[in-house]
Amino acid sequence: MQKADIGLIGLAVMGQNLVLNMHDHGYKVAVYNRTTARVDEFLAGPAADTGIIGTHSLEELSVVLKKPRKVMLMVKAGEVVDAFIEQLLPHLEAGDIIIDGGNSLYTDSNRRTRELAAKGILFIGSGVSGGEEGARRGPSIMPGGNPAAWPQVQQIFQDIAAKVNGEPCCDWVGEEGAGHFVKMVHNGIEYGDMQLICEAYDFLRRGLGLSVPEIAAIFDEWNRGSLESYLMEISSEILTYQEADGTPLVDKILDAAGQKGTGKWTGINALELGVPLSLISEAVFARFISAMHEERQRAAAVLPGPDTIFAGEVQEYVQALHDALYAAKIVSYAQGYLLMRAAAGEYGWHLNYGGIARMWRGGCIIRSVFLDNISQAYSADPDLENLLLADFFAGALAKAQMGWRRVVAKCAELGLPAPALSSALAFYDGYRSHRLPANLLQAQRDYFGAHTYERVDRPRGEFFHTDWTGRGGKVASGTYNV
Repeated sequence: MQKADIGLIGLAVMGQNLVLNMHDHGYKVAVYNRTTARVDEFLAGPAADTGIIGTHSLEELSVVLKKPRKVMLMVKAGEVVDAFIEQLLPHLEAGDIIIDGGNSLYTDSNRRTRELAAKGILFIGSGVSGGEEGARRGPSIMPGGNPAAWPQVQQIFQDIAAKVNGEPCCDWVGEEGAGHFVKMVHNGIEYGDMQLICEAYDFLRRGLGLSVPEIAAIFDEWNRGSLESYLMEISSEILTYQEADGTPLVDKILDAAGQKGTGKWTGINALELGVPLSLISEAVFARFISAMHEERQRAAAVLPGPDTIFAGEVQEYVQALHDALYAAKIVSYAQGYLLMRAAAGEYGWHLNYGGIARMWRGGCIIRSVFLDNISQAYSADPDLENLLLADFFAGALAKAQMGWRRVVAKCAELGLPAPALSSALAFYDGYRSHRLPANLLQAQRDYFGAHTYERVDRPRGEFFHTDWTGRGGKVASGTYNV
């Protein structure tokens, strides 16, 4: 029997489609699933007459693989991954490779890389984005982990990845959990992009009073310009989908959002690393408040809002909204890149920021024309401190900011929640402020807790305490930042 180039465990939708993708590109693949009946169903169904090798135990899987063995896990993140690793280890030998292609927490990938290296096994933690269609036709793949493993899987991964101008949307991201961290940030940006589009839809629908078909046409037009993206494309298509009676399906869908937790992880890590990831965090909170559906119905009957009805030129506000959406999108990506930069510093990773943007140009959920501009910005300056400081984006924000401000102000006037649009503007204004009121905040902290402060007329790093009441004495708390 011809031995397999790679084995894959986990035949849910993503796993099955990745296997078929690998087969299409000439690779011999062996498969295993904990419920072994699914192996037989797969071979009799989607994989019929392909020559894909079905196995019914991990031992059998290990026997049919070429050495060094490459085993990819497409299973539920967390304990399931660890359980499969433990079950696999007796059947592997030094130099073999385990790949986790699920949505694992990057700290788990940090740990697994180190623990498996100590046993002679190479580990890759790889983000895979694009959903069912991406997995089948070409996803964005973000591998990190043990660098010694990358040459062994590079050809397979880059062959099956999406291509943009012939360039694969896959490259080595960095050490240990860097691949899963970058995928986590991708998912956080995805949360932000989706929320921004939803706020734009709400402004057009409830604020300007446009019909669903009119909004679909606007989104379709926007998708042919600077806002071109997969999410804008599908949003336009969703808004054109009608029920049998000719009414828009979107109007029948309950306004209570779900989530799988990766956006929440992004926000938690931003707090831990001290990064102001305000837009993405607000996108997560917006899902939380949407899920309070029954409570919101009761609140709507009690809590008043403004009686203001939109008055103005609709087309002017449509253009202003376009600018607001574009500006806020820039901020969302800038915040995501700040988080990756902070993590790289914390964990000693060597991230190629322009390369990450190129990996996101195709196959993944956040793919958009916008990513070319990000890639170009980091190609021009690999040490770019903040995406907002790149000439292209600084210029774009200067042009868009007045429309952005008009929309955020109008949302407040009309009583429309716009947490992502408005928090992005607050970040922009905070970041560009020469002086913020944190001087008073530091004085407050020193007053009640003797936490000390620095002075503008003394060098950074010198800390002072004032006995504000005359009763506090000279003892100060230690200086520290969380």
